[in-house]
Amino acid sequence: MVTLEPPIEQLPCENLIYSRPESLAEIQTHYCPGCTHGVAHRLVAEVIDELEIQERTILVAPVGCAVFAYNYFDFDSAEAAHGRAPAMATGLKRVNPNSIVFTYQGDGDLASIGIAEAIHAATRGENITVIFVNNAIYGMTGGQMAPTSLIGQVTTSSPTGKDAALTGMPMHIAEMMAPLPGVVYSVRRSLHDARHTIQAKKAIRTAFEAQIQGLGFSIVELLSSCPTNWKMTPLDAAHWVRDEMIPVYPLGDFKVAEPLQNKNRSA
Repeated sequence: MVTLEPPIEQLPCENLIYSRPESLAEIQTHYCPGCTHGVAHRLVAEVIDELEIQERTILVAPVGCAVFAYNYFDFDSAEAAHGRAPAMATGLKRVNPNSIVFTYQGDGDLASIGIAEAIHAATRGENITVIFVNNAIYGMTGGQMAPTSLIGQVTTSSPTGKDAALTGMPMHIAEMMAPLPGVVYSVRRSLHDARHTIQAKKAIRTAFEAQIQGLGFSIVELLSSCPTNWKMTPLDAAHWVRDEMIPVYPLGDFKVAEPLQNKNRSA
């Protein structure tokens, strides 16, 4: 008599818990290893998916390392002249008021050549969202000094270190924007580790929610690493954000309009 063994129980199906957001295109990146632009892109895409606004979102891409940002997102986009993204976003939003319009800008694009466009859009209270990536250097053009470079920071145009007497102090965009009457949300977050990245996503979501509610101008400044131009490993670059950038650019909320305050306590 042959005894049959009971059938081996099948393993439960694997549960997919993390995948590429629908709003993020499936394409190979051009960013350098360790650069956190890709992290910022994913956070934006995840928020757009969660808010279910993909079909009415419009990105205005900058000039700089993120000049090809339109390739990485699966929704409508436009390319602006250097620094003029807020001006283009203003026009797009005014003629398409039901669209969700955001700019994605670096410190060379927004804090230098485009500072006038950014400040005037904020002063007017344009109902747009700005994602501002601060890596304290010009990434695309060869690692020159930016308005956000730290005092003493060595760059290709400040080989002996940035000198405040010659070029001024680091520019604090989030703090500058906060007092303007048209601004409803101005905060700074960082992408140097997992905990802070989660906090950055919450802030990005709040900024988009401000636009959805029609409240006015919102901006999220993100401290980001640039290992290539800082001449560091990705890990050392993340530590440099933590140890050198955050003391100069403190994280926090600099303006949160009353309708957003309860929401933002968890961000």
